[in-house]
Amino acid sequence: MNTRDRLLAVLVAACWGLNFVAIHLSLQQFPPFLLVALRFAVIALPTLLLVPRPAVPWRWLLLYGAGFGVLQFVFLYWAMSAGMPTGLASLVLQSSAPFTVVLAAALLRERVTARQAAGVLIAMVGLAGIAAHRAGLAGGATLVPVLLTLAGGFGWALGNLGNRQAVRSAPDEAFRGVLWIAVVPPLPMLALSFAVEGPARMAASFSGLTTGTGLLALGGLAYTVLVGTLLGTGIWTRLMSRHPAGIVAPFSMLVPVVGIGSSWLLLRERTSTAELAWGALVVAGVLLGSARRGRRQERATTSAVATAATPSPRPVSPSPSVVVAERLTGAPTADDNAASASARR
Repeated sequence: MNTRDRLLAVLVAACWGLNFVAIHLSLQQFPPFLLVALRFAVIALPTLLLVPRPAVPWRWLLLYGAGFGVLQFVFLYWAMSAGMPTGLASLVLQSSAPFTVVLAAALLRERVTARQAAGVLIAMVGLAGIAAHRAGLAGGATLVPVLLTLAGGFGWALGNLGNRQAVRSAPDEAFRGVLWIAVVPPLPMLALSFAVEGPARMAASFSGLTTGTGLLALGGLAYTVLVGTLLGTGIWTRLMSRHPAGIVAPFSMLVPVVGIGSSWLLLRERTSTAELAWGALVVAGVLLGSARRGRRQERATTSAVATAATPSPRPVSPSPSVVVAERLTGAPTADDNAASASARR
């Protein structure tokens, strides 16, 4: 991954880290399941009216939308409304990174290098250190909210795989795919809200929107839609289209560093020196896992792939070795040489 893409991945982590404060503010006004429905309905309505559907098979859009939009946020919002501290939620949700690496290796056959594995392990040690420290604080999360947040992380990982496959099938329509996944959550989430939270609670949440709490809730909702979903997910989707999931996913481990810091600054949640030190270890693990290989190794990989590759117009599912070489080296493969100019990305 080049420096520009690393910086973009860090920007997404910052956007998503602040997202947890915005969610906390919105949950002071709206019940969790209704809030998820509102978050995506704001995007879904103009998308259905103005944006053509991308040339992506429905199964990948549904997997992406169900994993990223429904499972991730239904469990995350549920956990935070049940008492999960904002900073700790940003930490535990990053279980999506190892989930993604494992699922990508098992289902997409993406190769996990020793450097990636070491980086993930180091970052996980940092995450475990923060979690252990938080577990000893008064008012720490109970077991149920933690399990709910872990379920949200697994949903995010499933969404990452759907995203990866969707972008492979239509690489030039990645942003439209981001918009169209918003079409998936609103109806099932409205039905779930109606069944669990009830129409009375749903209606009551729309009263008092001009109060301080209501205005902050609306501001938090606007942030999650415009910055967390459109900007953050748009950039994330582009990065997933250019690099294997196992390289992009570890950057999500930077989110709790921002989440814990922002919750401390804005919500007065305590953050100790020990947590900052563990957070630095998370950063080190991410940097190690995404570091570029030496030029000699890059040239050898590119040469081997170019010799072994069989030309085709534009493979929908290239072999893992070709994907790894293309994404990490940026060098042309035999597929690129055989493709027409109009088919090149």
